[in-house]
This record gives sequence, C-alpha cells and structure tokens, in this order.
Amino acid sequence: MSSRKNKTGETELVSVIILTRNAESSLPALLQQLQQQRFRHRLEIVIVDSASTDNTRAIARQFGIRVHEISVAEFDHGTTRTMAAEQAAGDIVVFFTQDAVPQDEHCLDSLLRPLYENESIAVSYGRQLPQPDASLFGRHLRMFNYGDTSCVRQLDDRLKFGLKTVFVSNSCAAYRKKALALVDYFGRDHLFGEDACAVGRLLLKGYRIAYVAEAKVYHSHNYSMLQEFRRYFDVGAFHRQQGWLLQEFGTVKGVGRKYIQSEFNYIVKNGKYLLLVQFILRNLMKFAGYKAGYYHHIFPKAVLPVLSMNSPWWEKRKNTGLLE
Repeated sequence: MSSRKNKTGETELVSVIILTRNAESSLPALLQQLQQQRFRHRLEIVIVDSASTDNTRAIARQFGIRVHEISVAEFDHGTTRTMAAEQAAGDIVVFFTQDAVPQDEHCLDSLLRPLYENESIAVSYGRQLPQPDASLFGRHLRMFNYGDTSCVRQLDDRLKFGLKTVFVSNSCAAYRKKALALVDYFGRDHLFGEDACAVGRLLLKGYRIAYVAEAKVYHSHNYSMLQEFRRYFDVGAFHRQQGWLLQEFGTVKGVGRKYIQSEFNYIVKNGKYLLLVQFILRNLMKFAGYKAGYYHHIFPKAVLPVLSMNSPWWEKRKNTGLLE
C-alpha cells in the first residue's frame, strides 16, 4: 500500500483509539504489537481510561502514549468513542478494545487498505481469532462470526442478511472520520452496539462496509452461563432501544437458528459430547437473557443493573432520571 499524502505533503496521520479499564494484563501486548506494525502512515495512539485502579495508565505512559482520563460514571460506549473520535487528529480513526491484540505486523496495513482504495467504503473491520485459552464455545463463536473470506456490504444487502448487514466490531475497526462526522459519530447514551448504529446510519447514507479477513486480532471471551445471560440481556435491551435498526434492516430471525445448528455440529465434530448439556443450558440462558432485555421496561428499575453486563450505564440513567 503506497503512502498517502495530505495537502501539506506530509504522510497522512491515522489515529488509534483504545478505551481501557484495568487493562494491565493485556495492554502491553497490544501496545507492543501496534508499535511494531509495518505501516507507511504516521500513527497517533490515544488511550481513554475509565479510572483504572491498576497500572494501566503507567503502562501507557511507559510506551509514550497520551492518556485521557475520565470517571467510570462518564463512560458510555457511544459518548466516549464520539468524544475520542472528534478529538483525534487523524483522517482515519481506528478502534481497538484493550484485550484485542494484532496477530502480526501487517494488521493495520490490511485493515486500512479498503478505505484507501475505495472512497465509498467508510468502515473496515478485522477478523477475530480465539485466544489460545478459548473454550470450545468461545472458539466456535469467533469461527461463526468471522470467516476467512473478506467481503464488502452495502444497503441492498439487508434484503439478504437482515440485521447482520450492520454487523461490525469496535474491537478492531477503522472509520473514515469525515463519514463518521456526517452521522454524528457513534451518538450518545449507548448501552451496547454503538458500532452497529454508526454502520447502519452510514449504510443509509450510501457508504459501504468492508470485512477484512486478512486483518487478524486475537480476541475472545470465556463467558460463564450467567455472563451469557447478562450479555444477551444487553443485546435485547439494545434492540428495544434502537428499534430503528430493526425497522430499516430487519430482524435477527434465522441467524439464531443457524448459530445453534452450527454450534451443535461443531461440538459433535470435535467429539465433545459431554458439552451437549452445557450447549442446551447456554442457549437457553441466551434466549432468556435476550427476551428479558427486550422487555426490560416491565422490570423494576432496581434489578436492571443486576441483569446487565454494563451495570454503571443503568445506574447512571436511574440516578439521573433518564430511565423510564
């Protein structure tokens, strides 16, 4: 990929933004890999830290990284990323989560190539590989959501993929800043899914989104069954709160059935028959969590933070009177 120049003749600047909270166990590997990228553009790395109580900020400064500090109460998936993107100096902003580590030194180069080659592409996101310690369920989820074939999606694809058309992950994603600005970046007050909301609005504006299988990061979670419930509670609440996405792009029906069938086949293929009971229980927890989240408005306000993976978001809304 050839270097791009700005109007003053300098190599273009790319801003990498990492949101952190007690990230000392994973941040050194991420920063080391970012600084080893074989990349022809100038790189700005900015960390937005939500009041970490470990050595996160000290580690960042050891790497020479600028840290913007906020309180836990200030953090919001949409508001915080919007603030960071607005303040970023680069024409392209790249988001990583604190526990997503590039597989090799070509990750950024691969991730940004579609943005430089095609002006109609506003977003590109990378492939997530399971961590070495990932459980069978964690490995399958990455395999199901992140295949080995790159593709480009546009608005018309909603007829085929429905809500899956807006699928993206800010664990490893790059955005054209001028396009983001047209849709008010990631918006504000997001419990979950700020990336999908931004992509949905960009697709409606006529932009396209690229999945780049060659841009690989290690990123996975070994959720307990209770964590599965709480995560899917947030997904359900997100779909209720952002109903326009379902109206514009369709529902998730069909995807769930394909996922369950794929997971069952994966268990059988690997001969892990004893996991079939856990398979049933996990999917029941996901279903129950999603339904509880979608109908969260009928629950007492006091229990919502307990049911969610993002308890501070509900607490803040409850304390400020924003929770209906």
